[in-house]
Amino acid sequence: MTPRSIRLLAATAAAILATTALAACGGDSEGSGAAATKLRLGYFPNITHAPALVGVQNGIFADKLGDTTLETTTFNAGPSAIEALFSGAIDATYIGPNPAINGWAQSKGSALHVIAGTTSGGAALVVKPEITSVQDLRGKKIATPQLGNTQDVALRYWLKQQGLNADTQGGGDVSILPTPNSEIITGYGSGALDGAWVPEPHLSRLIIEHGAKVLKDEKEEWPGGEFVTTHLIVSKKFLDANPETVKKLLEGHIAAVDYVNTNRDAAATAANEHLKALSGSALKDDILAASFANLTFTVDPIAPSLYGSAKHAEEVGLLDPVDLAGIYHLGPLNELLKAGGKPEVSGEGTAS
Repeated sequence: MTPRSIRLLAATAAAILATTALAACGGDSEGSGAAATKLRLGYFPNITHAPALVGVQNGIFADKLGDTTLETTTFNAGPSAIEALFSGAIDATYIGPNPAINGWAQSKGSALHVIAGTTSGGAALVVKPEITSVQDLRGKKIATPQLGNTQDVALRYWLKQQGLNADTQGGGDVSILPTPNSEIITGYGSGALDGAWVPEPHLSRLIIEHGAKVLKDEKEEWPGGEFVTTHLIVSKKFLDANPETVKKLLEGHIAAVDYVNTNRDAAATAANEHLKALSGSALKDDILAASFANLTFTVDPIAPSLYGSAKHAEEVGLLDPVDLAGIYHLGPLNELLKAGGKPEVSGEGTAS
């Protein structure tokens, strides 16, 4: 293991070593091919995770899982979710691409698989109105949800492309400060932060509630404006022991994505109700509408952008070169899509 890997995911690596036995029995499976008695699912209280929010709120997952009990846990950002997956605390999670890549690299491909796409778009760098160019970012404090998460990598890579540097200790031309999403809103409002690269709904909250403006929309950095913001991953050990349970989870996932796409208003209401249940407060109507309008929900994992994200993480020193062959396990998803008369998806792609 190299120093860069240690800096980024030392805690995760330790979790792998300390909890292998626990992870092996995750989900209370009864042997290879058996249905698990429970499925522990992670997701984030973000609109980028709307299919998860709606799937839980409307009982879509519970219905598809049948006799398997659904237990849920929420996270602020991807690295924390990966640690939970490795420790055996959860069996599957909705997550961004870079933490999944990091987890794959740290476990040498033994810990997880991406089994479906979820969301594209809905992330950008927003700043104070007086910041009008990238050069105005010199000396400024910009937040991301967590070191090494998808938005953190996107910001560091973009700054490097613009000739600006930022280290992992908050130094350099631009000070990047990993900060929980809820605290980013407070920090920007108080003037402690000059901007943030964040996902929805925090992106729209900063714009609508605090007058921030978009300096760089991430979709401008990807061919066709398509990039994976969220996808669904599962513990490899859980998948190997409980393939039928994972298939049921995917049935619920497909149904949730379909519901969001065909019932946008009702889905937005359900997602907001679930956010209120999680945090005690719901999003304002204008923020909810803006968030949903900025996102595309799809089971396609948009694989080329994952390979691209890995290269970006390598270039900013947060990831050593990694072979991603095998990270996708899309057979069960494609089997369900084919049976439902829907187009199959691919895990092929190259870095852009």
